[in-house]
Amino acid sequence: MHEKPKYNLWQNSGYMVTLAWRHCKSVLAISVVLAVATAGETVVQLLIAPGILQQLERGASLPQLLGAIAIFTGALILFAAAKEYLDLNKLFGRVTVRIKLIEAIAEKMAQTSYENLLDTTFLQRKERASSACEDNQSPAENIWFTWTNILANLLGFAVYLALLSPLSPLLLFVIIATTVAGYYVSRHINQWGYHHREEEAAYTAQMRYVNKTVTSRTFAKDIRIFGLTPWLQEVWQKSFRLYEGFLSRRERHHFLMNLSDFLLSLLRNGIAYGYLLHLTLTENLSASTFLLYFTAASGFTQWITGILEQFTQLSKESLEISVVREFLEWPERFCLIGGEPIPDATNGTYTLQLEHVSYRYPGATEATIHDLSLILHRGEKLAVVGLNGAGKTTLVKLLCGFLDPTEGTIRLNGIDIRNFNRRAYYRLFSAVFQEFSLLEATVAENVAQRVTGIDEAKVWQCLQDAGLSEVVRALPHGLQTHLGRSIYDDGTELSGGQTQRLMLSRALYRDGAVLVLDEPTAALDPITEREIYLQYSDMTRGKTSLFISHRLASTRFCDRIVLLENGRIAEVGSHEALLQQGGLYAKLFSVQRRYYEKGDAMHAAESAHQTPGMA
Repeated sequence: MHEKPKYNLWQNSGYMVTLAWRHCKSVLAISVVLAVATAGETVVQLLIAPGILQQLERGASLPQLLGAIAIFTGALILFAAAKEYLDLNKLFGRVTVRIKLIEAIAEKMAQTSYENLLDTTFLQRKERASSACEDNQSPAENIWFTWTNILANLLGFAVYLALLSPLSPLLLFVIIATTVAGYYVSRHINQWGYHHREEEAAYTAQMRYVNKTVTSRTFAKDIRIFGLTPWLQEVWQKSFRLYEGFLSRRERHHFLMNLSDFLLSLLRNGIAYGYLLHLTLTENLSASTFLLYFTAASGFTQWITGILEQFTQLSKESLEISVVREFLEWPERFCLIGGEPIPDATNGTYTLQLEHVSYRYPGATEATIHDLSLILHRGEKLAVVGLNGAGKTTLVKLLCGFLDPTEGTIRLNGIDIRNFNRRAYYRLFSAVFQEFSLLEATVAENVAQRVTGIDEAKVWQCLQDAGLSEVVRALPHGLQTHLGRSIYDDGTELSGGQTQRLMLSRALYRDGAVLVLDEPTAALDPITEREIYLQYSDMTRGKTSLFISHRLASTRFCDRIVLLENGRIAEVGSHEALLQQGGLYAKLFSVQRRYYEKGDAMHAAESAHQTPGMA
């Protein structure tokens, strides 16, 4: 059974009117006046020929005839000038309203609960919502054009109906009945696109991913070295064929809609013209009256057809706007507004506790974290180690509040973190993750993670503590040097080690109550990783800290080490205590230490030749 849209045509139109009234009232005024001008111009064009012909039939003098022509011409000029002026100025307000929706979508994505970003349906809805607002022809803007046309058609319909009122009511009934029938047939067929919106979003998402991959510098080397071009082409072609089949099915439904419109229009016009021909042959109508009825009857069907087509178009646009609204109103899993205040820190530190915590990702058959209980004490340096896939990163996401446990509770100073405002909870952490965000912005903006109110003196101090100040001073524009070359031609790219030290300076600038490192140095060699971890430890002395690594030697300085295995705590203790136990930790460390022993000698030789000031 297909899912129905949450909001109907009238509710979505009201939503857009409210949005325009709040942000740009001129959109509404221009739409109404433009509709009046459009309908008025057409009505005047209808009346010109019958009106002048009627003057001739009455034997009007030349001045009277010229006066009538002048009146009609002046009215046409007035309506045409109004249309031209409003057409030139309508775009600005409509773009303003559409941009407000784009901003709302961006804000929703930026502030939504992290768990929503793991929901495929949520991400597909985001793609559909963005598509509905991406250009001037998109539903979020084109709806004003549609409603202007509807108002113009309704005004024209009313005027023409008044002109045709002396004719048979049966004729008017036939015209209106066939038009209404066509509208509902079209509306039913147009629902098909909404019902299959998730399927379309899935195909377009696949093609966007391939396109982004092949055009990104990140994957350029791998594509060339490993010869991935044929495989990527195959993936693209497969997705394209599926999407092409989807479009074929969609167009077949649209063809049925157009065919029904054609047949109903043919029936409607045939009956109207037949009736007028009969009336002309049986009644003594003047030439001007005949011309008026004949033209009005033809125009009347066009007004109704216009109403049908525009309401059909509005129905399509309403479905897309409903998708936008449903995305913006997507329920948040976390408490992002309100909530209890964060308790005061004790000596600048907090205690974090997991009580019988389990977590299973959406769609997964098994949990990643199993019945895990753990306390991160105030001011403690706790290491969580283990092989890849042990659940370390999931544990970090749980502690940082990105995920809520499937079972169990996470407490901050004894209080369930679900009671807190989640954004306030996030501010407690200085965190550096495996996939960190190096922005195409200045060095200062990357360190401070903001664009205004940057304390440059603090930035320099953090860079100095991180061992990166000399490198930054040597850059072309110092703190104002742009990083990355995707946007700025004069951008600079840092080495891996320099980037890690930039992340350290960012954590120092943040100065959160809890430090979290989730293997941000995994791409570096083990010796360099250990040095950077030690530097993090020295620079954040006294803070509650959590260090994650699969390299055991990198975290042996910590007060306590937790070894995870398959989402469970396998061993807990200090580095020396775990070695004495002779368990899994000791075995893994014994395997890894051989590399460290070899690496120590190599690293010492490299350090002796390293350029001063470079990471």
